[in-house]
Amino acid sequence: MMNKLIALVFATLFANLALAQEAPDALVKQVTEEVLEIVRKDRSIQNGDAKKAIDLVDAKVIPHFNFQHMTALAVGKDWRKASPQQQQQLAGEFKTLLVRTYSNALTSYKDQKVVYKPFRMNAGDTDVLVRTEVHQPGNKPVQLDYSLEKLDAGWKVYDVNVAGISLVTNYRDQFGQEIRNGGIDGLIKAIAAKNKSLEGNLAKADGK
Repeated sequence: MMNKLIALVFATLFANLALAQEAPDALVKQVTEEVLEIVRKDRSIQNGDAKKAIDLVDAKVIPHFNFQHMTALAVGKDWRKASPQQQQQLAGEFKTLLVRTYSNALTSYKDQKVVYKPFRMNAGDTDVLVRTEVHQPGNKPVQLDYSLEKLDAGWKVYDVNVAGISLVTNYRDQFGQEIRNGGIDGLIKAIAAKNKSLEGNLAKADGK
């Protein structure tokens, strides 16, 4: 369930750079509605076209997430121990993991609707929380909170909180165990192996 909800997050955020300078809440709302409309009309994604879902995430979402910051938060204190090359590898593998995981779950979209909570920010704020709620037929609403930071390129997401669970914190526990077992290189290999497994699953799904 959580994967499907986070998939909705990734699939409905931040369609193009022209919107990057908007207020963060307006940005989330405008692009969420735009991309949800695309998904609602695209039967191939709804019917399990994983490649098309990945293309959607790559085109509409990836440019608007700060994966370097997200990876640093997910790795935690061990991030400072990684070399620049290891940090680059970690961020790349983590991005691939999220894209493949949630593109797969995106194909399970079933008429969810998003309600936008009141938003407040002060002039000069560079770190904000945008709160929304996902309404699903036959299920209780689920809170989705987006943490955004303002960079030179505009507002970027660096964490997503689903029903009280932080995306980066959720991965931090898993990554910490891998680092204890095999160090930074062990974590890189573990994420790469997971990505390869997901790639194989997506290929099988497309071949059905």
